[in-house]
Amino acid sequence: MAGTSSSARALVALLGGAGVAHFVYPRPFDAVVPRSLPGNPRVWTRASGVAEFALAAAVAVPRTRRVGALAAAAFFTAVFPANVKMAVDWRTRPAPQRTAAFARLPLQIPLVLWALHVGRNASRS
Repeated sequence: MAGTSSSARALVALLGGAGVAHFVYPRPFDAVVPRSLPGNPRVWTRASGVAEFALAAAVAVPRTRRVGALAAAAFFTAVFPANVKMAVDWRTRPAPQRTAAFARLPLQIPLVLWALHVGRNASRS
């Protein structure tokens, strides 16, 4: 990843790590797939993992970094309903779990802004 900023490398690592997690530990992801989505939650979990791998690859390559980072921002926005579902489902869990679930909601904003930042700076890398 020559010519890659540390911010872009970190985004690649986050996306790639999340993609791995979707395949290695799929159950927690299955549990937050909104019921309004058709089909089996595991299919959505795997599709999300594949999308994260594709986004990581796009951000890793300087030629596709801008588009990949913008797509990552859209992806982070698109998965927000899963975070909402988790917060709703976990509202009666013990305080540490409930706090973690609700804390994820505003944390989606910096993820989107981070991806947009990487996209804006793609030509400068």
